[in-house]
Amino acid sequence: MNPFLRHRLALCAAPFAVLAVLALSGCGRTDGLGAGEAAPSVSVQPRPASVWPAWASKSSEAPGADAAARQPPPQPLRGLPKVGSGGLASMDVRAILRADPRTKPLADREMIDRPGQAGLRPPVFTDLTGDKKPELLVAADTESGRNVLVVYTAHGGKVYPILFTSGRNLSVETIGPDLLVRTPCADGGEQAVRFHWDGMRMSTLSDVKNYKKPMDPKGTPALKETPSPKPSRPPVPSDSPGGH
Repeated sequence: MNPFLRHRLALCAAPFAVLAVLALSGCGRTDGLGAGEAAPSVSVQPRPASVWPAWASKSSEAPGADAAARQPPPQPLRGLPKVGSGGLASMDVRAILRADPRTKPLADREMIDRPGQAGLRPPVFTDLTGDKKPELLVAADTESGRNVLVVYTAHGGKVYPILFTSGRNLSVETIGPDLLVRTPCADGGEQAVRFHWDGMRMSTLSDVKNYKKPMDPKGTPALKETPSPKPSRPPVPSDSPGGH
């Protein structure tokens, strides 16, 4: 064969050889899927769901969760009957509050069904620990405008307090198995603390402060300027020299 033709054939075949190697090695795949492979399902991220809807978004102080670096394990409440098969939902909520020294002064307050009153919000039962047994959530609104949130769990027939936090205008939500506690700040922002079950208690997973208003260099909320409307030109009469 003519050497010139042999050289041209080699040059033409080279790109096809490279493509073949790429196809065999899988380097040409950009979607990570092979032929016939099904696309993985997209996991749906949990969205916040209000625990007490009437108090939602009415969240000036940051929540005061117990934040000691090393806290002893929660101790069971004394003076309560053994938790039966019905779980915490079968227990007397007021009796649980009386057994907890921190909530005893709030135990006998009346039940309320809307914000602006002092008393106990309706108890809520939801699984926060992942054991398929709902925990007890109780919130109390005081005359000073301060709110108290407590969470209890049952284990071995005993009741354990796993979260105690307080603030003003608390708005409580669930995100999957986590709790999100929102409270407004005096500067117009909002603090959101997310609590997650760590095997012992509901501990702080994140603490984020969002500023809803832009801040000026002095640290105060900047005022948004509204541009003044431009003066409109008077209409040109049709019989004027510029009219048509």
